[in-house]
Amino acid sequence: MINGEGIITGTVVSAAAIAAAAGHFDETRLILAIFGTAFVYWLAHLHARTLGDAVKHRKHLMSALRESLAETWPISAAAIVPAVILIVVQLVGGTIDAAAWIAVSACTVLLTVYSFVAAQRAGLTTTRSVGSAAVGALLGVLVIALKASLH
Repeated sequence: MINGEGIITGTVVSAAAIAAAAGHFDETRLILAIFGTAFVYWLAHLHARTLGDAVKHRKHLMSALRESLAETWPISAAAIVPAVILIVVQLVGGTIDAAAWIAVSACTVLLTVYSFVAAQRAGLTTTRSVGSAAVGALLGVLVIALKASLH
Protein backbone atom coordinates (compact mmCIF):
# COMPACT_ATOMS: atom_id res chain seq x y z
CA MET A 1 0.00 0.00 0.00
CA ILE A 2 1.24 3.49 -0.84
CA ASN A 3 1.68 5.78 2.12
CA GLY A 4 0.60 9.38 1.78
CA GLU A 5 4.00 10.94 2.29
CA GLY A 6 5.42 10.36 -1.18
CA ILE A 7 2.29 11.11 -3.17
CA ILE A 8 1.61 14.32 -1.23
CA THR A 9 5.24 15.45 -1.45
CA GLY A 10 5.44 14.62 -5.15
CA THR A 11 2.21 16.46 -5.88
CA VAL A 12 3.44 19.60 -4.09
CA VAL A 13 6.81 19.44 -5.84
CA SER A 14 5.13 18.99 -9.24
CA ALA A 15 2.69 21.84 -8.63
CA ALA A 16 5.52 24.10 -7.47
CA ALA A 17 7.49 23.26 -10.64
CA ILE A 18 4.47 24.28 -12.72
CA ALA A 19 4.06 27.45 -10.68
CA ALA A 20 7.68 28.44 -11.20
CA ALA A 21 8.13 27.35 -14.83
CA ALA A 22 4.76 28.11 -16.45
CA GLY A 23 4.99 31.11 -18.71
CA HIS A 24 8.70 30.53 -19.29
CA PHE A 25 8.54 27.28 -21.25
CA ASP A 26 6.51 25.68 -23.99
CA GLU A 27 4.45 22.57 -23.16
CA THR A 28 7.23 20.05 -23.77
CA ARG A 29 9.80 21.90 -21.68
CA LEU A 30 7.24 22.50 -18.93
CA ILE A 31 6.50 18.77 -18.75
CA LEU A 32 10.22 18.03 -18.69
CA ALA A 33 10.60 20.59 -15.89
CA ILE A 34 7.88 18.85 -13.87
CA PHE A 35 9.37 15.38 -14.33
CA GLY A 36 12.92 16.62 -13.86
CA THR A 37 12.12 18.50 -10.67
CA ALA A 38 10.16 15.59 -9.20
CA PHE A 39 12.93 13.16 -10.17
CA VAL A 40 15.73 15.21 -8.62
CA TYR A 41 13.66 15.78 -5.48
CA TRP A 42 12.94 12.03 -5.32
CA LEU A 43 16.65 11.20 -5.68
CA ALA A 44 17.51 13.60 -2.87
CA HIS A 45 14.78 12.14 -0.67
CA LEU A 46 15.84 8.58 -1.56
CA HIS A 47 19.45 9.35 -0.68
CA ALA A 48 18.56 11.02 2.62
CA ARG A 49 16.10 8.30 3.57
CA THR A 50 18.53 5.51 2.70
CA LEU A 51 21.37 6.99 4.72
CA GLY A 52 19.08 7.94 7.59
CA ASP A 53 17.57 4.45 7.83
CA ALA A 54 20.99 2.78 7.52
CA VAL A 55 22.35 4.85 10.41
CA LYS A 56 19.25 4.95 12.61
CA HIS A 57 18.32 1.28 12.28
CA ARG A 58 21.87 -0.01 11.70
CA LYS A 59 20.84 -1.60 8.43
CA HIS A 60 23.11 -2.59 5.60
CA LEU A 61 23.10 0.22 3.05
CA MET A 62 21.65 -1.97 0.27
CA SER A 63 18.83 -3.17 2.53
CA ALA A 64 18.04 0.43 3.45
CA LEU A 65 18.14 1.39 -0.24
CA ARG A 66 15.69 -1.35 -1.21
CA GLU A 67 13.23 -0.25 1.48
CA SER A 68 13.65 3.40 0.55
CA LEU A 69 13.05 2.67 -3.13
CA ALA A 70 9.85 0.82 -2.29
CA GLU A 71 8.58 3.63 -0.09
CA THR A 72 9.66 6.78 -1.95
CA TRP A 73 8.83 6.05 -5.62
CA PRO A 74 5.43 7.85 -5.36
CA ILE A 75 7.32 11.16 -5.20
CA SER A 76 8.29 10.76 -8.87
CA ALA A 77 5.06 9.05 -9.87
CA ALA A 78 3.00 12.00 -8.62
CA ALA A 79 4.33 14.08 -11.53
CA ILE A 80 2.32 11.99 -13.99
CA VAL A 81 -1.09 13.48 -13.15
CA PRO A 82 -0.22 17.16 -13.66
CA ALA A 83 1.76 16.31 -16.81
CA VAL A 84 -1.22 14.43 -18.27
CA ILE A 85 -3.50 17.35 -17.40
CA LEU A 86 -1.18 19.73 -19.25
CA ILE A 87 -1.19 17.49 -22.30
CA VAL A 88 -4.97 16.95 -22.32
CA VAL A 89 -5.80 20.65 -21.91
CA GLN A 90 -3.45 21.49 -24.77
CA LEU A 91 -4.96 18.73 -26.94
CA VAL A 92 -8.45 20.15 -26.50
CA GLY A 93 -7.23 23.58 -27.53
CA GLY A 94 -6.34 25.25 -24.24
CA THR A 95 -3.38 27.57 -23.91
CA ILE A 96 -0.31 26.59 -21.93
CA ASP A 97 -1.26 29.22 -19.33
CA ALA A 98 -4.76 27.77 -18.94
CA ALA A 99 -3.30 24.27 -18.79
CA ALA A 100 -0.90 25.32 -16.04
CA TRP A 101 -3.68 26.87 -13.96
CA ILE A 102 -5.86 23.79 -14.39
CA ALA A 103 -2.98 21.47 -13.46
CA VAL A 104 -2.10 23.48 -10.33
CA SER A 105 -5.77 23.64 -9.34
CA ALA A 106 -6.11 19.88 -9.89
CA CYS A 107 -3.05 19.34 -7.69
CA THR A 108 -4.80 21.33 -4.97
CA VAL A 109 -7.85 19.09 -5.23
CA LEU A 110 -5.64 16.00 -5.19
CA LEU A 111 -3.75 17.24 -2.12
CA THR A 112 -7.09 17.73 -0.36
CA VAL A 113 -8.29 14.24 -1.27
CA TYR A 114 -4.97 12.54 -0.52
CA SER A 115 -4.82 14.21 2.88
CA PHE A 116 -8.36 13.18 3.75
CA VAL A 117 -7.85 9.58 2.62
CA ALA A 118 -4.53 9.28 4.46
CA ALA A 119 -6.16 10.55 7.66
CA GLN A 120 -9.02 8.08 7.26
CA ARG A 121 -6.57 5.20 6.70
CA ALA A 122 -4.73 6.29 9.83
CA GLY A 123 -7.97 5.90 11.79
CA LEU A 124 -8.64 9.56 12.46
CA THR A 125 -12.18 10.72 13.07
CA THR A 126 -14.07 12.37 10.23
CA THR A 127 -13.58 15.77 11.86
CA ARG A 128 -9.82 15.28 12.08
CA SER A 129 -9.75 13.88 8.55
CA VAL A 130 -11.45 17.07 7.35
CA GLY A 131 -8.78 19.02 9.25
CA SER A 132 -6.09 17.00 7.48
CA ALA A 133 -7.81 17.70 4.15
CA ALA A 134 -7.80 21.41 4.99
CA VAL A 135 -4.02 21.29 5.52
CA GLY A 136 -3.64 19.55 2.15
CA ALA A 137 -5.81 22.21 0.53
CA LEU A 138 -3.73 24.93 2.19
CA LEU A 139 -0.57 23.49 0.63
CA GLY A 140 -2.24 23.73 -2.77
CA VAL A 141 -3.44 27.27 -2.10
CA LEU A 142 0.12 28.26 -1.16
CA VAL A 143 1.35 26.92 -4.50
CA ILE A 144 -1.44 28.82 -6.28
CA ALA A 145 -0.35 31.98 -4.44
CA LEU A 146 3.24 31.29 -5.51
CA LYS A 147 2.16 30.94 -9.13
CA ALA A 148 0.06 34.10 -8.97
CA SER A 149 2.93 36.08 -7.44
CA LEU A 150 5.48 34.85 -10.01
CA HIS A 151 3.35 35.48 -13.10
